[in-house]
Amino acid sequence: MAQMLAARLHVPSRTLRLEEVPRPQPGPGEVLVKVEAAGVCLSDVHLIDGTLTPLLLQGDTVTLGHEVSGTIAEVGAGVTAWSPGQRVVLYAGEVRDGTYTRGVDYDGGWAEYALSAETALTLLPDAIPFEQGAIIPDAVSTPWGAITETGAVRPAEAVGVWGVGGLGVHAVQLLRAAGACPVVAVDPNPVARERALAAGADLALDSADPELRQAVGAATGGAGLAAAFDFAGVPPVREQALSVLAPKGRLVLVGLTDKPLTVTDGTRFSYLQQRILGHYGSDMPVALPQLLRLIQGGRLDFSGSVSGVLPLAEAAEAVARLEKKEGDPIRLILRP
Repeated sequence: MAQMLAARLHVPSRTLRLEEVPRPQPGPGEVLVKVEAAGVCLSDVHLIDGTLTPLLLQGDTVTLGHEVSGTIAEVGAGVTAWSPGQRVVLYAGEVRDGTYTRGVDYDGGWAEYALSAETALTLLPDAIPFEQGAIIPDAVSTPWGAITETGAVRPAEAVGVWGVGGLGVHAVQLLRAAGACPVVAVDPNPVARERALAAGADLALDSADPELRQAVGAATGGAGLAAAFDFAGVPPVREQALSVLAPKGRLVLVGLTDKPLTVTDGTRFSYLQQRILGHYGSDMPVALPQLLRLIQGGRLDFSGSVSGVLPLAEAAEAVARLEKKEGDPIRLILRP
């Protein structure tokens, strides 16, 4: 049986190992994809450090990687919509008897080859490089879903983004494209704040700034933010965002954390009829084609989001660089 290289996480010990494993064979309704690029996400870091734990994984080991692009290598029985050689982007998950996340609940794309259901991928236009295409299924589509679906942002609404990292910086760009105004970015990292301004933020604030509330008030004419997005997953961020939210404003929680969610002033929250909304992922069959069209049409450009490309054999190095924020990366890419 043919072998391939894969970066696999042993969940009980949180050990990432580079292993030779059997190359999977596509079954009925499946396709085998030769991986060309796979993104390294902070969620991968949290899986390794134990902050996140797979809920639906069968067994104790999984190949990481939920951001994947490549070419069709083989198709399984009954598959007629796909053929070898086609360029594709894989969905970050599949809906079975629950929502399964690729590289978390089943094997992902930190490998030379990856399996996918024939319904869980979309064509990647020739004009979009594999590296840029790979990050769309999470780093771009997750904030897109948070903005267009969960947060339901409308043109000219004042919006804030807390945490301008791998997802938040894309949220800034997407909010500007969606017509939000003003777009306020909040991050303690000065490099991240400069990056947010370059991505289209109207204002970038330090979360430690004691004048933050006044600055948001001045930017919104005293009205506050119609919507705030927490991409940091840090409890103090949520309290700060609520403090500058407008009446009937909504706080959308995108950053994942295992810490409790609290509202310090419940009376004020209820009186202002504010809302807190949880968000996870996106509607892949809708979001991916939309985003790829916008990129292909020149409305969006995420080429600057690829902060580095490393060989698959250096997966552990990529994780360490992201965890330590070495060079303040947006997304690192693994190439088998």
